[in-house]
Amino acid sequence: MLKALIFDVDGTLAETEDLHRQGFNRAFETLGLPWHWSPEFYADLLKVMGGKERLVHYIERFHPDEAEALKARLPEIHDLKTYYYGELAEGGQLGLRPGIGRLVGQARERGVRLAVATTTSRPNIDLLLRLNFPGAHPFDVIAAGDEAAQKKPAPDIFALAVHRLGIDPSEAIAFEDSAAGIRSALGAGLPVLATRSRYTHSHALDGAFSAVSDLGEPGAPHTHLHGVAWPGGVVTLDALADWHAGHLHGAA
Repeated sequence: MLKALIFDVDGTLAETEDLHRQGFNRAFETLGLPWHWSPEFYADLLKVMGGKERLVHYIERFHPDEAEALKARLPEIHDLKTYYYGELAEGGQLGLRPGIGRLVGQARERGVRLAVATTTSRPNIDLLLRLNFPGAHPFDVIAAGDEAAQKKPAPDIFALAVHRLGIDPSEAIAFEDSAAGIRSALGAGLPVLATRSRYTHSHALDGAFSAVSDLGEPGAPHTHLHGVAWPGGVVTLDALADWHAGHLHGAA
């Protein structure tokens, strides 16, 4: 029986990645750092999971002679980036991806539990949920940021979400948009439905039982990429539950 849906945040719940990029660039400018990350360059940096880890990787690779001094400024840079990210989000640039609000609503109506498993920091998650789910947000469990010992593609953050839900991984479906995220969820024993985001167009999304452009909306179907196809180009809770029941039966 399908008991839970577990969502990544950046690129899955919402197209947040470019807001993070813009936030970094504003922080660099404010702090007098002569750096600017283009969309193409940032897409390559996103292979490193976690904003702080991404910044350390950039410093060590492109500014090795100043690495220790720059890494000492990491909290200052990252905190300012988070502030600017919040400003951009509050300005109306943080809407949910197609189908997310609809599927979340269906899950709540049917008593299917909801969780977040992400490497992003808790304030960023709280902001996204506050802006898109006024009042009490619908997620039962949030596993975020530095709560896991290792970032994706390690399975730690998804395993933590499953533990907090109190279920077996076979009773849930994970939603991801990146190759590293898919590996993380699979490593935690979760089947994965992948949606391709703006910054994961180069990812093969291998391992997902279904890969689509987005979850789709009635009248605005998604593009099917590989694996399971969904009736009418729309992922619904009923269709997920039917696939899940058949998957468990086949695995038995």
